[in-house]
Parts: sequence; C-alpha cells; structure tokens
Amino acid sequence: MLAGGRVRRGLRRRVWAFAAMLMVGLLLASAPMGAQQDPFRWMDFHASKDQDIVAWVTRSLLLDDWTAIREIGVQYDAALVVTTKRAQADAAANADTVTVWTVSLTSHDRALLLTGVNLRWLDFMRFTENGPEPAALYDSCRECAVETYFTAFHYVARNHAWSARWMRNGQGVPVWSTNTPTGMVWTQTYAGLAEPDGRALMGTWNRFDYGPQKPVDDFLFVYDVDPNSGLERTRRLSGAEAEALKLRVCRVQDVLPGVARGQDGPLCQTVIPKAERKPVTTPPANAQGKSTPLGAKRRN
Repeated sequence: MLAGGRVRRGLRRRVWAFAAMLMVGLLLASAPMGAQQDPFRWMDFHASKDQDIVAWVTRSLLLDDWTAIREIGVQYDAALVVTTKRAQADAAANADTVTVWTVSLTSHDRALLLTGVNLRWLDFMRFTENGPEPAALYDSCRECAVETYFTAFHYVARNHAWSARWMRNGQGVPVWSTNTPTGMVWTQTYAGLAEPDGRALMGTWNRFDYGPQKPVDDFLFVYDVDPNSGLERTRRLSGAEAEALKLRVCRVQDVLPGVARGQDGPLCQTVIPKAERKPVTTPPANAQGKSTPLGAKRRN
C-alpha cells in the first residue's frame, strides 16, 4: 500500500512537471523568438535571426498607412518601430513623413508615438537609473517654417510598451524654430547637458526682443526626469538658476556632442565673449536627415 502511494505521488509530480513545461512552451510560442531579450538592440533586416521580429512587426502594422519600415529596436516584449510614408513614388527620400510606433511582441497591439520629418538619431542619453535611452531630433515639416523637436524613448514596464518623453500636443521638446513672428527678433540656443551623477537634461534659452516697445523677454527651460518620482519635468528657471543655465548651454565644453545648436550665435555672445568660445557644428554633425541609428548597418 505504501509503495503504491509513492508511485501515485511520483506520477502526479511527473504530470505536473510535464504540464508546467507545456505551459512554458505555449507562452514562448505566443510571442516571436527574441522578444524577451535585454538590453535594447536594433534589428538587422538582413539577419536571419531577426526575421521573426521583422515579420511580427510587419503583421502588426498591416492596417496602417506607411511605405516602408525603416528601423526596429527591441527591448523586453516591445518594439520601437520607425516607418516612413512617401507621398509619391518619385518623391525624394528626405521628404518622407516619419512615424514612430510602439508595437507589442506578445500581441499585435501598437500605438503611435509621434509623427514628423527628418528624424536624426542621437547618441543614447541617460535620464534615469534604468540606463541610456534612444534619443532623437526631428522636424515638423520639410517645406515650411520648420520647428525642431527633441525627445527620448523609454520602455515603460507597467504598460509593456515604449513611450516618448516630454510630449505635449503630439510633439516633444521644442528646441529650435524658424517661424519668427513679425515685429520682433527671436534668438535661441539649446544644449543637451550632463549632471554630475551622469543623468542628462535638455536646456533651452529663447530671447524675444521687441525693440523699444517693451523689455526683452528671456525664457530658460530645463527638461529632465525627477530622480525621486521618475516623472518627466518641464521647469522654467529664473534668477540665479537662469543665469547659470545661460552659461551651461553656451559653453561648448559643457554640451553633449551632437545635441546643441546656437552656441556660435548672437545669444551666446551676450554671456561668453567670442574669444572664449569654440565653434559648434550647426546643425549637429549627425543631422543627415536619415533615420539609420548610430551603429546600425545602412540599408538600401
């Protein structure tokens, strides 16, 4: 009798073990191979090991309006995807509309993060303790009074999806504009900056000069992530903090490479003599109007 009980218990253990293995297999089969990978990695469209991800993302976006999938980056169970839309077959590639999506790798859910043109990937930037994030500049339009925006993309664990930082009215941080109103002089500069602890932030300085009609208006903003709450912040500075930011965004040695503009312009000349400054490539040297991320293979 005792021996029979041991046999039954052993059989139940084997049945439960088999059921557990079957469940794991079903879970793995429900998502494309590679969806659980970490850290972030750009997919290689020509590599056989990434074809399951490419096929999954393509199927997820079948009902959306796009001409080509340009980039797919994966972390955990979500893909960061860049698609382009070409208005006409013979249109220039740099006129494409760019859309950035988050696509689930465990279902076919997707959500639009932003739309613009002339997407330029920057070096990864770290805004939290969770590690560096893909960051980018992009424009509002091609043949218009261009507005340039900055954002960074981060994986949100509770949503199992990607999100774009500092989004307001569908756009990221406004860092540059060619849409100057009449009756005033608008000068501007911006820079990505690093804090002593290695965290990054974006600093912007805009000056509106109305001539003799009214005093000059200076607007200095910092865009960062609160280290305590993890929430994105937009802060307008004043007083001593504003004066300190003027120096930081204008000192070439303080700015993050490729994430700055206007340091050689008239606004920075008001706080740093020209003899003390070195020229900054304006616009950023890697702003080539192409959406191929840093380190990825160029695809034709």
